[in-house]
Amino acid sequence: MTTLVGPPRPGTLAHKAFTKGARANVWIYRRTGGKVGGKLDGTPLLLLHHVGAKSGVARVMPLVYLPDGENIVVVASMGGAPTSPAWFHNLTANPDTLVEIGRERRSVRARVAGADEKAQLWPRLVEQYALFAAYQQRTERDIPVLVLEPR
Repeated sequence: MTTLVGPPRPGTLAHKAFTKGARANVWIYRRTGGKVGGKLDGTPLLLLHHVGAKSGVARVMPLVYLPDGENIVVVASMGGAPTSPAWFHNLTANPDTLVEIGRERRSVRARVAGADEKAQLWPRLVEQYALFAAYQQRTERDIPVLVLEPR
């Protein structure tokens, strides 16, 4: 049986531990160029930069991604939580950002995939990281897929 994993509810001790773990992953990823901390269950991770929509604070989040030609695709699943992750809201407010893949930094512009585009991408995303399907079943919200286009 697969246990669904996702971030704990904000404000809890578990959420603080989760956040510390993400920060540690960013630190290790950067020091090793993604050789350590660059995969989750065999699926590649990138480091997504985002700026708080309200706070203006710069943050970095490790995320599973799917290369799609020149574009990069990420999923705002938050483990199937009832709300989208903060980074999703931050990117919709401030779409111009950076990603780190290994030691490479890329300037990108984020946009939410439309329904037809998501329908084409979703099976590939689930094939790469099966838990995305479980996360969608766990929540009533339509999990957004974002396309990060080169700038």
